[in-house]
Amino acid sequence: MTNLNTADQQTRIRCLNDQFRRDPTRGKVHITDGAIGVVYQLGLKCILKQLAEFDAFDEGNDPYHEHDFGSLSAGSDKVWWKIDYYAPELESASEDPTNQSATTRVMTIMTPEEY
Repeated sequence: MTNLNTADQQTRIRCLNDQFRRDPTRGKVHITDGAIGVVYQLGLKCILKQLAEFDAFDEGNDPYHEHDFGSLSAGSDKVWWKIDYYAPELESASEDPTNQSATTRVMTIMTPEEY
């Protein structure tokens, strides 16, 4: 783990998560079986654009100020997204989500029922 204090860690993680949302090639994106239909209906390009532009963070969806969770909707369709931090081999959690070389960010796009 780095020697950053908690506020600095949150800021660094938030920055890295925002970069990932705007450029999903910085990690991996997983779409659950339940969300595939919604993503297909809305279009992956539309979903990725909404993710990049998402800024509706509040205490309800961002209590740790890491910008790692949100909800997108179009009409009555809704998907949630969540960013998790894994070690590079994707078999365990990252020991330091502020360290890009030791962390693979994985965004899961799911339906609310799957959360």
